Amino acid sequence: MHQQTDKTLYRHIPTSDIYLDHAATTPVDPDVVQAMAPYFTGSFGNPSSIYRFGQDGLAAVDRARTAVARALSCQPAEIIFTSGATESNNLALSGVAWAAKQATRSGAAPHLITTAIEHHAVTHPAEWLEQIGFDLSVAPCDDQGLIDPEVIRKAIKPFTALISVMYANNETGAVQPVAEIAAIAREHGIPMHTDAVQAPGFLPLNVDELGVDLLSLSAHKFYGPKAVGVLYVRQGTPIAYQQQGGGQEAGRRGGTENVPSITGLGLALEIANSDQTDYAESCRELRDTLWNLIQEMIGGVLLNGPAIDSANRLPNNLNFAIEGIQGETVLLGLDMLGVAASAGSACTTGNTQPSHVLTAMGHSVERARSSLRLTTGRCNTPGDIDEAVEALGTTVSRIRGLGHR
Repeated sequence: MHQQTDKTLYRHIPTSDIYLDHAATTPVDPDVVQAMAPYFTGSFGNPSSIYRFGQDGLAAVDRARTAVARALSCQPAEIIFTSGATESNNLALSGVAWAAKQATRSGAAPHLITTAIEHHAVTHPAEWLEQIGFDLSVAPCDDQGLIDPEVIRKAIKPFTALISVMYANNETGAVQPVAEIAAIAREHGIPMHTDAVQAPGFLPLNVDELGVDLLSLSAHKFYGPKAVGVLYVRQGTPIAYQQQGGGQEAGRRGGTENVPSITGLGLALEIANSDQTDYAESCRELRDTLWNLIQEMIGGVLLNGPAIDSANRLPNNLNFAIEGIQGETVLLGLDMLGVAASAGSACTTGNTQPSHVLTAMGHSVERARSSLRLTTGRCNTPGDIDEAVEALGTTVSRIRGLGHR
């Protein structure tokens, strides 16, 4: 087995069991919890109120907005706080689509381009827009789960209003050529959106270098609280805002601001950016050890997505199939042994359909159903990796043994 060392992940957050599902969600950083705490009690005021209790909250929101803008290298006024990436993605797609429809006098349906590997928070609103009359193109990926920018170029039509391509895939960790695609979008004057939920802590977030006009984030993916997110909207991007009400977020999203969670998001993103090099390297070392040990202990394992040492793969992501065994069965066995993992997107748990990402890559339904996703993070130590592989080996041996009875 792996030779344990004293080295642990920077800013390690211990858990009672072994947690290998950081792509699904992360624990809140203790420093983030501490920063949020005052806004639940002493500074609980509504930010729209003019007295001190409210203005303290407004100042906290402004500080968080500035912190996010600094992380994205944009203007604070270009940041909108939302309830999470699902809302951000819905607002990006629907908002830009409706703005294009309102601006079109010819009667032609605005056209949207997305891909076959997007999270359902993008695919579902895109499909809904298609159902109500918008034109939609879904670009395929290759067998590594990567999108060819030239495929996007060829999909552009005269009335294309938006291109939406995720930054890094939540299941396979495949990092997409967003900057290249955004350059194509800019050539044609088309707004470009990216779901960047999996990127913080691993990938650059400078929106000018990426060339994107809209970008979605969710705090709980980078050690912030759940139910708070960001939509970056570049100044001048045509968008019809969807949530009307009290005029918050400069009239772009009605509803009282979630001050504690916004505060937590701001700090969590600052930490993710400042710790990126150390964090990514620590996750990579743990992930690589995990994969090497799995291959030694368990036969018939097949890697899904880009090569494990590829720059096109997130450094914490491991997605693989175990031939002849249902992934969900393995997960139940691992859970009984104190190891938390995933068979794909956390948002599709309990769904009987195979992963749309893996099947889009050309994998069989059987392989998709046999796949697991393990993602390392601050909860893990080298010792956890050893124990997790032992648990996986025990589980697989038991399941294979039952199959021979």
